[in-house]
Amino acid sequence: MLKIAENHFVNGNKVKPPYPDYHNRLIVGMGCFWGAERMFWQQEGVYSTSVGYAAGKTIDPTYREVCSGTTDHAEVVLVVYDTDITNLDSLLSIFWEGHDPTQFMRQGNDVGSQYRSIIFYDNDEMYEKIKCSRDQYQKELSNAGYGNIVTEIRATEEFFYAEDYHQQYLAKNPGGYCGLGGTGVKCSPD
Repeated sequence: MLKIAENHFVNGNKVKPPYPDYHNRLIVGMGCFWGAERMFWQQEGVYSTSVGYAAGKTIDPTYREVCSGTTDHAEVVLVVYDTDITNLDSLLSIFWEGHDPTQFMRQGNDVGSQYRSIIFYDNDEMYEKIKCSRDQYQKELSNAGYGNIVTEIRATEEFFYAEDYHQQYLAKNPGGYCGLGGTGVKCSPD
């Protein structure tokens, strides 16, 4: 198991459980995890974020292994949020708008299964919210001329933390690469 800093580089909060009461988590993959993580840590009510790997067939993968395409893992972000300040619906809007969920196994110039669009759910209620938000966003995308959403929606699987130098990377390296841009289509509520 990789050793990472105990506290978030940006806000100082704990990055590993246990988390405070009334905090939930969301795990998403939306391309390169550096930019995706920054999108979430900037949101009010987000307690901490961590980058890692999920949905693959190996235990404790490394970045090099994931990039080889042999592990089936996706680059993902673990978002821990305070339910008294923000909610899943707000975070889902960031997820859908923050990348192009119609691109298969890529985001922009980042190509490979590790960059696929994927989101995980912890329970049936969460699954229904994710599915409803996807269907609503599909309508918005279709109206704007985009194709079908290819995002995988899966039951939560084990999250493996990425190496420490990847954690909050764009705060540590402000000029670092971020290939995320989204579609420009807003995710409107029903």
